[in-house]
Amino acid sequence: MKHAASRELYAYWQERRGTRPAPERAEIEPGAIRGALSDAFILALDRNAGHPVRLAGTRVCALFDRELKGESFLALWGAGSKTIVGSLLEILADECTGTVAGVTAQNAGGEPIDLELLLLPLGTRRRSFARTIGVLAPLKVPLWLGASPIGPLTLGGRRHVGAALEKRLLPRFMAPRGRRGLVVYEGGRSTPLPKREEDGPSAA
Repeated sequence: MKHAASRELYAYWQERRGTRPAPERAEIEPGAIRGALSDAFILALDRNAGHPVRLAGTRVCALFDRELKGESFLALWGAGSKTIVGSLLEILADECTGTVAGVTAQNAGGEPIDLELLLLPLGTRRRSFARTIGVLAPLKVPLWLGASPIGPLTLGGRRHVGAALEKRLLPRFMAPRGRRGLVVYEGGRSTPLPKREEDGPSAA
């Protein structure tokens, strides 16, 4: 993770979850992540509503030059990225697997900006209250931030993070090509993954 806000939130999320797949929403104390708050957000995991923004930090809102609360998170993305981001959020909800990714955008004047996206699951006993906490932060803060809103976001390189990977579970989005469904390798950390010459290389 390149951005300090991402590292701070991830470290706190790891601490709060302990041995569980994810911490509960009520366990997240804003005061404990002061350095990340302006770049942080919380989404409701509601596919039919486009995963609306429940809370957004001041710098996240400044990127778009407006208050984002209540807006569809998917609506912030360009056509080429929207479906992939939706899939990442479904994996997050179903498998408690987060994502860290590079993001690019341009302001109204065509000036580019590079950002980092972090998505982490929050536990809940009721699916209707499912949430994700995350970060959307510029790797370098431009002088025009807050004066010239950015346009649609474009998703770049990404990798998954979280408890599922620690247990050697491959999320369905990362399953090897040529195989169906979720692949589970038995044996824990000490057992190497089996190799089969007929299988192609794993998807990145």
